[in-house]
Amino acid sequence: KKIKSLSMGMKPYLFGAMAAALCVLCVQWRTRAGRSLKMTAARSRATTRGLRAFHRAPTSIRSRNLNKLSTFAHGGATAVMSGPKKVDSLESAKELLDGIDTIIFDCDGVIWLGDTIIEGIPETLDYLRGLGKTVYFVTNNARKSRKGYKKKFDDLGLEISPEEVLSSSFAAAAYLDKIDFQSTGKSVYVIGDVGIGEELDLMGIKWFGGPQDWGREIELKSGYALPFDENVGAVVVGFDYGINYYKIQYAQLCINENPGCLFIATNLDARTHLTDAQEWAGNGAMAGAIKGCTGQDPIVVGKPSPLLIDYLVQKYGLQKDRILMVGDRLDTDIVFGNDNGLKSCLTLTGVTPEKKLLSPENKIIPNVYVDSINAFRGA
Repeated sequence: KKIKSLSMGMKPYLFGAMAAALCVLCVQWRTRAGRSLKMTAARSRATTRGLRAFHRAPTSIRSRNLNKLSTFAHGGATAVMSGPKKVDSLESAKELLDGIDTIIFDCDGVIWLGDTIIEGIPETLDYLRGLGKTVYFVTNNARKSRKGYKKKFDDLGLEISPEEVLSSSFAAAAYLDKIDFQSTGKSVYVIGDVGIGEELDLMGIKWFGGPQDWGREIELKSGYALPFDENVGAVVVGFDYGINYYKIQYAQLCINENPGCLFIATNLDARTHLTDAQEWAGNGAMAGAIKGCTGQDPIVVGKPSPLLIDYLVQKYGLQKDRILMVGDRLDTDIVFGNDNGLKSCLTLTGVTPEKKLLSPENKIIPNVYVDSINAFRGA
């Protein structure tokens, strides 16, 4: 009874002590939480000020900062941001080229713009060959065959051998040859210029269309159906500034109505350089029209498809990690290099400005970039 009476008498004091202890804990928690919130807010304000300052800075300063690894802490975690290195001195060019045996150049926007050669290119190619580098030219433009591009190089005063240039028109013919299309006895319908037909001729593949169908018209009258060849086993779509509704309708009939008919695109470039004055709609527009009325995705044989690099590696025994791919397009040239185990370099003489390359929205990152390929000789 005494013990029970004693415990009953102590209850108010026990409850009071517990309440006091809880108050102390709450005060300590609020103090620590306040400090943590203040530190987090300070970090957030510092990070925001840093990002604002970075994006306000001139592009040249931003690119120099992206060449270094920038580390920042947030909430105890560490993140690392890095970007492509800019080759802007003879020293940085030597550092890059020491690990390279073979250089693959895109043509439009890298070597020339339209029919105008970019200043300093002949001297740069001579310099690279003088260093013992092997040079190839791989273009997505299917308007010309390899023979046609050899003539263009000659006309621009650039000495190359026919084996040094590969075009997407060649890639289309090489793909059909690889799958032994000739043995089917079928023919190819071409949307494109003379280059595709010339390359198909060299492979012994029957074809029709191309420039022959420029200016063709359709008859929109009651009961009319456009006749088409049921023996067409493939439709090849390359750049075609003479494209018309007749060609689109003929192609969709072959693809939709002929069982097993292949839909092949030389490339899906959104824009191209027809002149040095502006950018022009590329083969992505032509291939997109056919995709739109067939619901089929094309087999893409040009960059970034691995077909052309596999051809070069197998024929000449090249080592992929000692090849540098140089181009002006992120979505074709740089993806072609990155996805196929090559080193990649973006040049700013074509369709991609430095602002787009360094934009936070850009997810395609080359190993390096240059103002022009003249940077390889420190110019």
